[in-house]
Amino acid sequence: MKLKDKVCIVTGATSGMGKAISEAFAKEGAKLILSGRNVERGEALVSQLKNSIFISGDISEEATNEKLVKAAITNFGKLDIISLNAGVLGLGNVVDLSISTWHHTLNTNLSSIFYLSKYALPYLLKANEGNILINSSIAAFKSFPNHPAYCASKAAALALMKQMAVEYAPKIRVNAMCPGPVNTPLLWDSAKAFENIDAAVENAKNATLLQRLGTPEDIAKLALFLVSEDSNWITGSAITIDGGILNS
Repeated sequence: MKLKDKVCIVTGATSGMGKAISEAFAKEGAKLILSGRNVERGEALVSQLKNSIFISGDISEEATNEKLVKAAITNFGKLDIISLNAGVLGLGNVVDLSISTWHHTLNTNLSSIFYLSKYALPYLLKANEGNILINSSIAAFKSFPNHPAYCASKAAALALMKQMAVEYAPKIRVNAMCPGPVNTPLLWDSAKAFENIDAAVENAKNATLLQRLGTPEDIAKLALFLVSEDSNWITGSAITIDGGILNS
């Protein structure tokens, strides 16, 4: 029980990597505040996981993030970990991308990290061994067509991660995961930026050294490691988990 009695907020919890992370944390004894926009999926997840509460809302809005922290303190009395997984793609090249899509993508992928961290940090500091884990992407290092807002937001998330790691050490550890092509709805949506969706996903798989797409469970295993005592000498790090695609 690596997270026994730890109180965790997980954003993007209703599908893909966020859902797998929620399940992994619950299995290891965590008490969970789960965030997402889909109420039906959120309630279904809560019915499966002990000591979990679902809070619906748009993570790109400041008030939603404050609400999540208040829910953790009200229901569980403390906060130990925040796991930030919510993300959108904002597809379109720079010329065609609407201003509103640009802002929504950055607010969801970047500003939400600032908002939740801002409200969570006073309680994480009280925990004296708090953890912030950001789910970034290899898009922070590798550019893709029609993903300007996504690439920019994921790179900026790493800069924010490193700054917070410096600012709040040694009491709080702050790290990021940078997944490659993981078989989630977001990957298939991302492939819409290419002419042939199926071929784009197949090409991504074949470009990995391990010749397979990642699974949400692959990412959840790394997330569990990074927020547990197993990684207690790691902070300010961006861990790539991509089947070797950046080296192919």
